[in-house]
Amino acid sequence: MFSNYLIGLREGLEASLVVCILIAYLVKTERKDALRPVWTGIGVAVALALGFGCALEFGSQELTFEAQEALGGSLSILAVGLVTWMVFWMRRTARHLKAELHGKLDAALRMGTGALVATAFLAVGREGLETSLFVWTSVHAAGDGTPRPVIGAGLGIATAVVLGWLFYRGALKINLAKFFTWTGGMLVVVAAGVLAYGFHDLQEAGWLPGLTNRAFDISDTIPPDSWYGTLLKGILNFQPDPTVLQVTVWLLYLIPTLALFLAPVGFASGKGKVKIPDEQGSQPSKATSSSAD
Repeated sequence: MFSNYLIGLREGLEASLVVCILIAYLVKTERKDALRPVWTGIGVAVALALGFGCALEFGSQELTFEAQEALGGSLSILAVGLVTWMVFWMRRTARHLKAELHGKLDAALRMGTGALVATAFLAVGREGLETSLFVWTSVHAAGDGTPRPVIGAGLGIATAVVLGWLFYRGALKINLAKFFTWTGGMLVVVAAGVLAYGFHDLQEAGWLPGLTNRAFDISDTIPPDSWYGTLLKGILNFQPDPTVLQVTVWLLYLIPTLALFLAPVGFASGKGKVKIPDEQGSQPSKATSSSAD
């Protein structure tokens, strides 16, 4: 549940910040008439993300076991690739995110209503699709038949929406650089577990060999059905009897990716401020959001 809460919080806060920047810019430039198309685009993006998640969940149930494992493994690898790209992208470009969105919004305002809807849809839709895919693959890897993973993701998104609203109102200041660094690092750890289990799924589907070649088996020490075994599986996708391929993939992904992500980036103090003006266009509040370039 915690891993899915983290996914919802991280992705949801990115989407919330994007929405805040778009809405604040329109309010400050006295273009409130453009708010409805923007909210329409956001609504369509949310609906698409929910529909995508439902299609993954209910569509996969009609497949054979081997096909389910092959689909789950393939999508797990895809999800890890997208999440890895996302955490590095956010770390590199967050400093310029505001200017980039303002430029796209100015162009959309000149083109008309349809362009405004498309701009808002594209800005939020990517986060929504990534969230749906990664939550589904994380739940699939954990093998949790309860609604707790979905509840966790929902609580994370709800928290992100509240934080986004507080940022917009200027009621909350947080060092977003540290927030995205710590949550990004934790997501890399979660992604390593999802990737390892994705390869295990491909082994069960018969696409990869070595299903019976276990690296170790500590099921007696950490029983999968114990509370701590369940906790480790829910947070880290831990498996007490992984295959050699799973352990190899986990190490080859986690060590270099985490080392690269957490490496010093040498940015100057105070760079990359995200300024979100209030509705009255008064002095913007500041929340540090320094990210590596």
